[in-house]
Amino acid sequence: MTCAELVELVTAFLEGSLDDETEQRFVEHLAICDGCEIYLEQMRRTIGEIGQLPADSLSDQTRDKLLDAFRNFPRDD
Repeated sequence: MTCAELVELVTAFLEGSLDDETEQRFVEHLAICDGCEIYLEQMRRTIGEIGQLPADSLSDQTRDKLLDAFRNFPRDD
């Protein structure tokens, strides 16, 4: 698994919705990649701090801008 793949799957991992094989690959990648381990911990802390935002708390335009920003964020693989 690459770092980019892990980033794409982190939400599903945290929600426990990955299939067994993908989860195993995710965990194996974490074991060898300090950067992704740090990223996962940052995501856990962020979720713990802000919890969940109601879906209707963002306008469609703001939601789309945020999703575009995350999709286009430069990644080191």
